[in-house]
Formats: sequence, C-alpha cells, structure tokens
Amino acid sequence: MKLLYPTSVPLNIESLQGFSVALYPYDVKSPIPEEHVDADLLVTWSNSTDNLKDAAQRLKNLKWIQSLAAGPNDVLNAGFDTSKITVTTGVGLHDHPVAEHALGLLLSCARRFFEMRDYQLQSKWPQHLGGSFPRNDFTTLRNARVLIWGFGSIAKTLAPYLTMLGAQVKGIARSAGVREGVEVFAEDKLPELLPETDALVMILPGSESTQNALNAERIKLLHKQAWVVNVGRGVSVDEDALVDALEKGEIAGAALDVFQTEPLPESSRLWKAPNVIISPHAAGGRPEGSTELIAENLRRFLASQPLKNTI
Repeated sequence: MKLLYPTSVPLNIESLQGFSVALYPYDVKSPIPEEHVDADLLVTWSNSTDNLKDAAQRLKNLKWIQSLAAGPNDVLNAGFDTSKITVTTGVGLHDHPVAEHALGLLLSCARRFFEMRDYQLQSKWPQHLGGSFPRNDFTTLRNARVLIWGFGSIAKTLAPYLTMLGAQVKGIARSAGVREGVEVFAEDKLPELLPETDALVMILPGSESTQNALNAERIKLLHKQAWVVNVGRGVSVDEDALVDALEKGEIAGAALDVFQTEPLPESSRLWKAPNVIISPHAAGGRPEGSTELIAENLRRFLASQPLKNTI
C-alpha cells in the first residue's frame, strides 16, 4: 500500500510510519512522478488544478483521498472517480485560524484600522478617526448584532470570541436549533434577520446551492451601517451587486478573504470600491492537527472502518 503526502504542509511523518504503508512526498504543483502512479492513497493540500487533473487521470489504483481543506472543491472538480474513491475532508483543521481571521476582520471594520493604515502611509493624522464616529455606525463589537451565515465548526469557534467581546450573535444554517448556546435559524428567516444585522459573517461552503447566496435582493435588506465579512467561499457573494451597494452607500463596507476568481483580477471593481478590505485568501492556510487526522483515518482505512469527514 502506497500513500503520497504533500510537501506543501508540515507533517510529522514519523507519526505515520507505524502503519504498514509506504510513504512518499510529492510536489503539489507538478505532475505525479511516474514511479508513484500506482499509489493507493493521496493526501492533498494547496494542489494546483493541473496537478489534481493529472492525478485523476493517471492514479488508477486510488482508493482514498484525504483532503486537508474544509471544502475540497478542487478535488471534487478534478475528475476523480468518486464512485470508487473515498474522499475525506479537513473539516475542523481550520476552525481556529479562520475564526481568528474573521475576528480580526470584524475588529478592523469596527475600528477602521484599514483606514488608519491608509492615512499612516500618507503621514497624515486622521482627526475624524479619533473616536467621533456617528452614533449608529458599527464601531464596536459590544452590543453589535452579528449574524453568522453558515453555522458549522468554524462558526462554533468564532461565536464565543464574539460573545466574550459583548456581541449579540445569531446564526443561519440549513436547519434551526441552538448550537453551542447560539440560536441558529433556517435560511427562510433571512428576510427578518438581515435588516437588524450590523455585521454579516459568511462562512458558506462553495457549491451550486450557495452560488450568489448573498445577491442584490438580500444585500438591499441590510441597513446602511452594516458590514459584510466573507471567510467562506467567494462564489457565495454576487460581487457586482456588492460593489453596486457599496458605491451607492447602501451598506457601510465589506471585508473579503475569498472571491469568485482567485487571485482577484486587477480589473475587479472590488479593488476601488469604497470601504473594502481585501484579504488574499489568507484566513486558512494553516491546518491544525493534519497529521493526527491523517493517522486516525489511515488507521480506520486499514481496519475497514468508517473514515472521519467522509463526503
């Protein structure tokens, strides 16, 4: 049995050597070496599109792919025969990094750190940022009404940070309920919740069902002081509708880590839109507990047991 692991993420290979599996590193940006096309198991992280398509065409013995991404759209779109290959995800590996990044973006939105940096580069003292914000603006997380759309494991990590700072947190998911002490509503409640939201945090996965989930109609439901933060997938936001709303002053701003097209093209209207913070898909990038997840699933695989995070 042969397992290929990526060199794009630090792994404790010694922890994986106790299994009766041969371990070989590979470059995620290059074609799979000919001597490894007989691999049975493949671990992926930050692989290029060409690398995955090459692997899908040439690795005919594959039985299991362990993606370290929470949403392995790249693997699912590469052409692997998923009727014969089990695909597992990295759900849980990104909870803390992405939650921290979302918190940082929210604080930047509220405290206008991005604007202060712009003035700093001009050697200017922004008198108007010294605390005299309009009364109804989103300027603090204390008592701010934060709505998290896509209430999964990342949201469960983020919510306590927000409540500790005094925010009033609600969630949106496919089904309603109470999760980790937070009231979560189904999507049919969006028309009621969006008008009373100060900061909308989107952590939706990328799929056909989430394509342009935040569209022009829903953006219009937000009030003028509301901010949009997206650390999920870029496909979930209608970028043209968002820029239109920003340019018209219909919402206060947006902090975006993910985009419809990445890298974000120079021609994108988002670069010049008012009050936009652009983060280059940097919220994740540091999967925590990767080796442990691979080891656990490898043990289960060899024992013919159900794998964790199976799609």
